[in-house]
Order: sequence, then structure tokens, then C-alpha cells
Amino acid sequence: MDVKSALNDSRLFSNLELLANQVVEGFISGIHKSPFHGFSAEFAEHKIYNTGESTKHIDWKLFAKTDKLYTKRYEEETNLRCHMILDNSASMYYPKIRQLNIDNLNKIGFGVLSIAAIMGILKRQRDAVGLSIYSDAYDFHSNEKSSERHFQMLFDRLNSVAQNHNPSKQTRTYHYLHQIAEKIHRRSLIFLFSDMFQTEVEAQKLFEALRHLKYNKHEVVLFHLIDTARELHFDFDNAPKRFLDVETGEHIDVYADNIKEAYTTKVGAYIGDLKLKCAQYKIKYVGVDVGDDFSHVLNTFMVERQKFA
Repeated sequence: MDVKSALNDSRLFSNLELLANQVVEGFISGIHKSPFHGFSAEFAEHKIYNTGESTKHIDWKLFAKTDKLYTKRYEEETNLRCHMILDNSASMYYPKIRQLNIDNLNKIGFGVLSIAAIMGILKRQRDAVGLSIYSDAYDFHSNEKSSERHFQMLFDRLNSVAQNHNPSKQTRTYHYLHQIAEKIHRRSLIFLFSDMFQTEVEAQKLFEALRHLKYNKHEVVLFHLIDTARELHFDFDNAPKRFLDVETGEHIDVYADNIKEAYTTKVGAYIGDLKLKCAQYKIKYVGVDVGDDFSHVLNTFMVERQKFA
């Protein structure tokens, strides 16, 4: 049975750590499509050799297989502090899906499984991971640790998020990103998973909160989760529809074609501004279609992890 079949046969999130590990193994098996061609499963125990480092710990057997220089990573090494931030607001539960599965995820499901997969890699590398979850409240925060007990606690917390059937209606991204920034004291690699939709403040204040995450020399990656077909391209048939804002409760009854051009123009402009601000603040922006697989997220993580170390 291949990895994808195994994933589909399992009940999503019944064992989040197992499912995350399967996602990682699937990524490794297809790694020839990534910048880490030939890196195989050994990536969890090795790091790229940097010019000027001692050659004492170069793995020459791996060099013979990959034609690239890697040094062995030892158990006591903790080269990375990583903090995951997850937006848990109602808009992240779009599209509404009765039964999530690996080929049919909404934004929150994609975010949870992405974080769990990255955590699975970091656990193998014995790196320290922290987690913050917010919605209309600061739902959860844990500082960066690397113990087995800590990882299990984080997996359990993520699992409970994925099974939430009554998400908070409002989003306080601006407010809680500021609070999270104040809590991360030691230099860390920060990953934010959010659709960046918010109800309380104008875009500029939201961008200021993103900039705050960069303080203390943190490196920040924004994984901007979006249902590309519907949220970006407004791909709906032209039958009359009621569009409901799940966070404010407001609705509008329209024919999709009547507002498609105005909608896509405005959304495109907002995303353009978001990308521009991220570039200005030296935040890596990564647009992620939740209908795609996890290779884009995991490739980005591998690149940023090597740069950070």
C-alpha cells in the first residue's frame, strides 16, 4: 500500500503524529522534485556542510550517494528554536467540510497537519518547538521545548483544534500577534499559518503586527492559507447564492458573476499589499492553496531551517 492510500484509509487526526509522519515520509519519497534531491531519509540526522566548518564530521558515505556534503548531527545538538502560530478563527474553517480527509482539507485542517508535519521533522532533529493559537482569545501558548512530553502535549492540543466544531466568530490577529511577539524572547524561526482575514482593524495595523514578530532578530515565514479557486478566483457558478461572512454574520444575496470582477480586484490588491509589506519587513511570504499537497510547505521549511542554522 502506498503512502497516499494509507493516509486515505486512516481517519484524519485520529492519530495526528502518525499522520504527520506519513506526510513527511511521503515528502521524502518525492524529494527528487525538491531542492534536496537525493537527500533521502537521512535529512533528519544531517545538516548541510558550510564552507569553513571542520570536515571532521562530514558523512562521506552520504556524499558518495548524493554528491553533496553533509555533516552528522548529534543528539545533544539543538540548533533551532521554532515557534508555530496558528490562526484558529472561524474563517479558517472554510470551506465547510463534513468529513476531512487528506485530499479534502479546509484551511484549519491544512494548517494543523502542516504544523504537525514540521513538528515531526523537528522532533527527529531534537529541536525546540513552541506553539501559539489565537482566535478571538489567546487560546494557547507554550514556550519552545524539545522533550518528548512537550511534543506529545502539542500534538494533543493541535488534535483538539482540528476537531473543533464551534470556532470563534471573530479574529483578533492584530491584537494577539503583538502579544505573541512579546512572549518569544530568544531568537527563533517563526511560522505563522493564517488566512490573514480579520474583522477588527484596517490592513495597516495588521501589517504592523507582522512587523512586530520580526523584533529580537527572529526570522518569520507567513504561510498564507487560501482556497484559491473560491477565495481568490471566486470560482462559483452564476446561480443566485447567499454569501455569508462567518465571522460577522453579515450576508449578501447575489449572482456570482455580478460581483466577480470587483471581488477579485479587491482581493488581489489586498494580497499584493500583503506581499509588499512582507518584503518590506523581510518576512517570507508563502501563498499556499489548501487544495495542494504539503510539499510547498515542507520545502519552504527545509530551506528556511538551513538558512537559520
